[in-house]
Amino acid sequence: MELFLPESGLMIWMLIGFLIVLFILAKVGWPMIMGAVTKRNQHISDSLIAAKEANEALAGIEEAKQKAIAESQAEQLRIMKENQELKSQLIEEARNQAKAEAEKIVADARLRIQKEQAEAMNQIKAEVITLSVDIAEKLLQRELSDKKAQNQYIEEILKDTPRVEA
Repeated sequence: MELFLPESGLMIWMLIGFLIVLFILAKVGWPMIMGAVTKRNQHISDSLIAAKEANEALAGIEEAKQKAIAESQAEQLRIMKENQELKSQLIEEARNQAKAEAEKIVADARLRIQKEQAEAMNQIKAEVITLSVDIAEKLLQRELSDKKAQNQYIEEILKDTPRVEA
């Protein structure tokens, strides 16, 4: 058991050495350690403040981004609405223009048809007149073989027919 129990002189020297080391550490080491801990605490506090400011700045940037997105979406909707209105207006204008063209074509066609009808009627009248004259000439040639009878018949016809003024 003596191995486990130190002598009293050794105990005193160990206590003196311990107190010297404790004194040196208290005078030199402890202020250095406390200064490092304080410096580290200050650095951590500064980092936390900087992180908080960065988070606030990031939140501001995020808010600005959301606002810009909302504005761009509103602008996109406005442009799409304007394009839709322009499209509707162009379609309406094209419809009106096509309608006017169709009416013009129909009017031109009607005029052409009327002209062609008039020409056809004139041709038919001319043919009827020509045929009538040919038939009348043949009849008159057969019935009126001499010149005197022909002249007399022409005078009768001229008296009976109303005069057409041109």
